[in-house]
Amino acid sequence: MKQIRRWQRILFLSLLSISVFAPLILVSNRLKSITPVGRREFIEDLSRIRFRTDDLRLSAVGQEDGEGLKGPRLILFKDGELNSLVKDNSSNESDAGNNNHKNREEQVIVAQKVTVGSDEKDQHLPTVNQLANKTDFNPPFSKDEKNTRVQPDRATDVKTKEIRDKIIQARAYLNFAPPGSNAQLVKELRARMKELERSVGDATKDKDLSKGALRRVKPMENALYKASRVFNNCPAIATKLRAMNYNSEEQVQAQKKQAAYLMQLAARTTPKGLHCLSMRLTSEYFSLEPEKRQMPNQQNYYDRSFNHYVVFSDNVLASSVVVNSTISSSKEPERIVFHVVTDSLNYPSISMWFLLNIQSRATIQILNIDDMDVLPSDYDQLLMKQNSNDPRFISTLNHARFYLPDIFPGLNKMVLFDHDVVVQRDLSRLWSIDMKGKVIGAVETCLPGESSYRSMSTFINFSDTWVAGKFSARACTWAFGMNLVDLEEWRRRKLTSTYIRYLNLGTKRPLWKAGSLPIGWLTFYRQTLALDKGWHVMGLGRESGVREVDIEQAAVLHYDGIMKPWLDIGKEKYKHYWNIHVPYHHTYLQQCNLHA
Repeated sequence: MKQIRRWQRILFLSLLSISVFAPLILVSNRLKSITPVGRREFIEDLSRIRFRTDDLRLSAVGQEDGEGLKGPRLILFKDGELNSLVKDNSSNESDAGNNNHKNREEQVIVAQKVTVGSDEKDQHLPTVNQLANKTDFNPPFSKDEKNTRVQPDRATDVKTKEIRDKIIQARAYLNFAPPGSNAQLVKELRARMKELERSVGDATKDKDLSKGALRRVKPMENALYKASRVFNNCPAIATKLRAMNYNSEEQVQAQKKQAAYLMQLAARTTPKGLHCLSMRLTSEYFSLEPEKRQMPNQQNYYDRSFNHYVVFSDNVLASSVVVNSTISSSKEPERIVFHVVTDSLNYPSISMWFLLNIQSRATIQILNIDDMDVLPSDYDQLLMKQNSNDPRFISTLNHARFYLPDIFPGLNKMVLFDHDVVVQRDLSRLWSIDMKGKVIGAVETCLPGESSYRSMSTFINFSDTWVAGKFSARACTWAFGMNLVDLEEWRRRKLTSTYIRYLNLGTKRPLWKAGSLPIGWLTFYRQTLALDKGWHVMGLGRESGVREVDIEQAAVLHYDGIMKPWLDIGKEKYKHYWNIHVPYHHTYLQQCNLHA
């Protein structure tokens, strides 16, 4: 039995040896019997067997649509020798697609030479077409190339700038070309320039460029090269470019002035939706019976035990946001009395709005400044003499704040708001602040480097001898918007009379810019108590760069500037602080197309 097994093993090993060595013997005998040319063809047949599956797979893709397919990117060198060689070989080609195909073929040929070396005659690599069609071909990377590939591509604008520079260069050649000179070249430059302009469009980054734009760069370069040979007067071209640069700068300045004018115009114009809301509320107000027009809790109007706030406004939504945000942020809203002072034109609409949206926890009073006898009879003419192009700066409501002791004779302390503020924190601690004999408490704006910085000399004419002798240009400035006012001290110092005297002087010669802020600095000169800047943050209505952390921690946000939150030009990133206090679900707001 053991002998039988031994013979079986010998037979099995013999058959295995024959199956292994027989093909080798046959191949070697054939190689000896064929010529060198036949030997290369035979080896080529063996190599084609290796790539047969890939060729069959890729041929099916090519039958569907051969256009647009790209060969693999062969990264074999990091230096610029190969790129310069390919560039020199393809500099006379105008078609970008042919250039890319030619570059790929040259890269593969060089790769074959590097890989084969001195044994190129005895070995054979896959053909160029086979390598170009292998989509899964991945050439080896150097260490530096691997690090470059791993890093994500950053959005650059190098190619975009180069293309735009070529367009400018072509335009300069066209402007320099005399009439009737080389019409064919002029037509070519115009055609190439229009093609590039259409291809680039509004792209600002290289990733936004289309493939068509990159393909049209080479024809433009050829056209510019021809133009440089024809129009070779460099000093004249440099002069033309300087003239074009000067004209472009003038156009930019004109565009900036026009944009600034349109911004100012938009700031002064009442939005259509807001005007619609005022008209609807006014009509509703006059349809009410006289006894239904009265606000509740009138007994609290002049009660000194309450916390009194005042806002001067001709804007329904703005005054509503100030009132709603103050009440909603208060810990004791029932102790709040809010006085809204407006003019006769807007009194019906504002009154109707608060009648429809009564804050039961707080007391609200609507006052008409035109029905009061506190203002001088020639006050409007006096304000008009300030010669301001902006009617907001010389409006009665803007300057009526200087008559607070006369408007509220029964009160001793109150908080003054501008109508472009939003309250975020409870303000009850303001009433416990010791005024130290000062008339008005405000946040200072005299720290250079901060977004709220303002200097006295910016708004006040210190070249006037009277101003320079009475006030200091280095005095610290402060802001209206949220101010704690001691009315009793105001009356004692007779500051309203001081304001009237300064206002009359300002109408005779230019002492300060129009508005209530510069004359307020002079009226309350050395009568201001500095409040912590966390009470009042400014800059949400202009390009100020106010920090987000300061906004979140502030008690009052001020949209000072022309970019008010109720306007289309308002800054979007700050609007939501204001929008959360506007009832956009209200029927009147929806009917007037007022949305966040």
